[in-house]
Amino acid sequence: MSMKSHEVDYEIIGSSMQLVEVELDPNESVIAEAGAMTYLEEDIMFEARMGDGSEPESGFFGKLLGAGKRAISGEGIFMTHFTNQGQQKRKVAFAAPFPGTILAIDLAQHQGELICQKDSFLTAALGTQVSMKFNKRLGTGFFGGEGFILQSLKGDGMAFVHAGGTLIKKELHGETLRVDTGCLVGFTPGIDYDIQRAGSLKSMVFGGEGLFLATLKGHGTVWLQSLPFSRMADRIIAHAPSSGGKDQGEGSVLGGIGRMIN
Repeated sequence: MSMKSHEVDYEIIGSSMQLVEVELDPNESVIAEAGAMTYLEEDIMFEARMGDGSEPESGFFGKLLGAGKRAISGEGIFMTHFTNQGQQKRKVAFAAPFPGTILAIDLAQHQGELICQKDSFLTAALGTQVSMKFNKRLGTGFFGGEGFILQSLKGDGMAFVHAGGTLIKKELHGETLRVDTGCLVGFTPGIDYDIQRAGSLKSMVFGGEGLFLATLKGHGTVWLQSLPFSRMADRIIAHAPSSGGKDQGEGSVLGGIGRMIN
C-alpha cells in the first residue's frame, strides 16, 4: 500500500532559469532524480536508494522490478532521497540542467496523478510513486520519439517537473490538440494520448516538423514546453564550427572544451 505523501513547503526562484527550493520539517523527505540537487542546508542528509519509497512494504523484488523498468527506459535505477534529520526546518534546492520553467503540481488536485515526459521529472514529496508508463499502442511505440516512454507520478502531495523554455497550459474539454512529441511536458488523467502521422508524405519529408505528432484528446489539462532540450541541442550542433578533423584546432568546439579542462 502506498504511503501518504509528506507535506512540503516550497518556493520557485527565478524567471527563465528557475530552481525550486523545498523547505523540510524535521524528518520530512523528498525524492529526486540523480544530479538535480543544487544546494542543501545543514542537517539534510541524502542517500541513493532503489525505488521511490512510496511502498515501503514492497520488498526487494518489488523494488528490483521497478528499477528494471527504469533501466529499460534509459533512466537510472536509483533515486536520491533527501531527509531533514535535524530539529529545525531546513531547505534543499533542485534545478534542471538547461533553461526553462518549473511546474509545481499538487497531485491531490489532479485526481492523484500526472503523466509526464520521462525526462521532465525533477523532485517530489516522499510518498509519491514514480513509475514508467508504457503506451500499449504499437504505433506510439515505434514512432513516438521523446513521447513514447512516459512517467506516471501518483500521490497526494507536491511534485515538480521541468519544462524547456516557456510553459504553456491548455485546458481540453473534448477537443483534440496535436503537438510535436518533444513539446509535451505532461497531462492529467482523462486525456487520451496517441501518435499520428504528420500530414502528407511531402509535408513529412520537406516540412521540417518531424514525421509524427502527438495527439491529445479528452477532458483535462495539458502542459507544453516551447523549447525542448532535443530541439535546442540539434540547433547548437548544426551551427557548431567544424573541426575539419582536428579536434584540438582553434575553431573546434571539442578543442575549446579540451583547453578548459586542461
